[in-house]
Amino acid sequence: MAAPSARAQSEPAPAAAPAGAFDANAVRTLLARGDAAVAAGNLGEARRLYDEARTASRNLVGFYRSIAGAFRGLDARIPREMDDKGRQALDLLTQSNLRLAALLRRQGQPEVAVPLLVEVVTAMTPASEQGRKAYQQLLELGFVSTPYAAGGS
Repeated sequence: MAAPSARAQSEPAPAAAPAGAFDANAVRTLLARGDAAVAAGNLGEARRLYDEARTASRNLVGFYRSIAGAFRGLDARIPREMDDKGRQALDLLTQSNLRLAALLRRQGQPEVAVPLLVEVVTAMTPASEQGRKAYQQLLELGFVSTPYAAGGS
């Protein structure tokens, strides 16, 4: 009898999630809406949406990290799940930063884009595609002057 009760308690959460979702899909939706705003030429709205996606993904990274830490040593499945979700959220944070930085550069505010690009390089490492892309933009902005060639010096 306990299993059906536990199952019944876990079923409403997925059904309720779309209304006020706070997860990776909600961040993806914000990014897609930001992309649509850019395509429509509404850069102010795009900036707001990218900022919102950035804040949400940053919060998700922290929350998943906290939950993982709380369960370490108690139930290995939960930290593994939270670590996976945290990596997804970090990837979304990186996407948010790159899109927002590109938008800021387009709006003639490269100085505001620099911290976002630095965050991408440090979070994803320069060896990753996103890290290389961010470093290349820092090079284009003149913030750094040494080109990075992955795997060579």
